[in-house]
Amino acid sequence: MEGVVIRHRTVEVNGISMHVAEAGPEVDAKGAVLFLHGFPELWYSWRHQMDHLGACGYRCVAPNLRGYGGSTAPPGVASYTAFHIVGDLVALLDTLGLAKEPGVAEKQFAPAHAKRLMRQMLCHCFSHGVFCDEEMDDNKYPTSPLPPWLTEADIDYFVTSFEKTGFTGAINYYHNFDKNCELAAPWADAKVQVPTKYIVGDGDITYNFEGIQDYIHGGGFKEDVPLLDEVVIIPGAGHFIQQERAQEVNNHIYDFIIKF
Repeated sequence: MEGVVIRHRTVEVNGISMHVAEAGPEVDAKGAVLFLHGFPELWYSWRHQMDHLGACGYRCVAPNLRGYGGSTAPPGVASYTAFHIVGDLVALLDTLGLAKEPGVAEKQFAPAHAKRLMRQMLCHCFSHGVFCDEEMDDNKYPTSPLPPWLTEADIDYFVTSFEKTGFTGAINYYHNFDKNCELAAPWADAKVQVPTKYIVGDGDITYNFEGIQDYIHGGGFKEDVPLLDEVVIIPGAGHFIQQERAQEVNNHIYDFIIKF
């Protein structure tokens, strides 16, 4: 990476050790930005945004969620509910001193958002083909050229990080989907009451699920997120949009931050 230096450390939060990457100033920052990855990603997916916003004077914090990379991977499936993620993030903000007002962290990651948070994470999928070693039999293992935004070095980083924990996060999070719905049932009709900007590529498989576009553009999304500021659809982009169209996403995030 070019630009700002990425700092790494391990933080003890909510009964686990969490690997955290940071960029930008630790003091006298304009504010803090918390980046959360999905499946099957890591803090690394946000490297371009951290570089850009860190250089703009913001403190950027990007953890590896439990079960990913260098963060603890608890052995039991029951330790991977959306409420565990919320607890981890609240504890992280408190530990880093970013929740300066009482209850701020809890408000930002209220249980009302837990089901939506987990649903978003479970929608992540890899749709760029099967990547194989050149020495493998091409007839047996189909290959696909790397997209321009993904390098061999990027793949090596992800693979090495996943091997540290056996990549337990994927199956454990998936197995808790029904449990998350049960736990979050009391907040099923809750609204997301914070300013929100939604950015998606028009080729993202999740954007093309049946009924999703009607929900987003037909008023349902705005009803559930009353402070929705803008919906941005980027033509020709897919699911990993913060890497595919890094500078566009950087600009959209920055414009949103300075607006609010």
